[in-house]
Amino acid sequence: MLAQRWKKTISQTVNRICPLCHLPLDSDDRYWCSYCLNWFRPVSRCLRCGLPMSRETRLCGQCLISPPPWHHLTCLGDYAFPLSHYIHQIKHKRQFDIIEPLARLLSERIKPESRPECLTYVPLHWRRFLVRGFNQSERLAFYLAKYHHLPLRSCFKKHRYTRPQQQLNRIQRLTNLNQTFSLSTRPDIKHIAIVDDVVTTGATLSVLCEKLLELGVETIDIYCICRTPEPD
Repeated sequence: MLAQRWKKTISQTVNRICPLCHLPLDSDDRYWCSYCLNWFRPVSRCLRCGLPMSRETRLCGQCLISPPPWHHLTCLGDYAFPLSHYIHQIKHKRQFDIIEPLARLLSERIKPESRPECLTYVPLHWRRFLVRGFNQSERLAFYLAKYHHLPLRSCFKKHRYTRPQQQLNRIQRLTNLNQTFSLSTRPDIKHIAIVDDVVTTGATLSVLCEKLLELGVETIDIYCICRTPEPD
């Protein structure tokens, strides 16, 4: 696997090919060609929950009734090709090289006037960290902090090992997360953003947001690669 990764990296560096269409890149292209960048074109969303809408709106109907505890969500897209492929490659194939270009695209969606005072990220339990060897949300947050010149803090600790969230519905996820997270530091700020790779029900983020709100944090933003509705 390591040899294949080096072969891929060298090939892309020397030959400058787009990883999606495998055609040569122009000199002004970065990671993807200008045509394949259309895969990441933003769509209209609710600015609060981040779910796709027919037109951009500050609050969708669901958020008017029961808004999430965060205030704004910024994402690259839904959990569909090619983002779903990249998430799988990062988590299960250890293709770390894709995190930085994804973070760069995501950083361009963050408006300078709405930047938080610092970033934090969704933690992993130490057992899962040992198996996986990394926290993809932490790495994503690292690059976002770098691009926007923001401090990055590890605010949370996950002290109970839980079943993978993607296998559960919303009620099961909330039960699964009961008494799972605690604050490792107490951020003395008013505006913070939490970074995650994929947001579906938002159950994990809701738990983390509540802990920050209890400390007096006034504004919480969410930055993620994928924002995907919970399956029916």
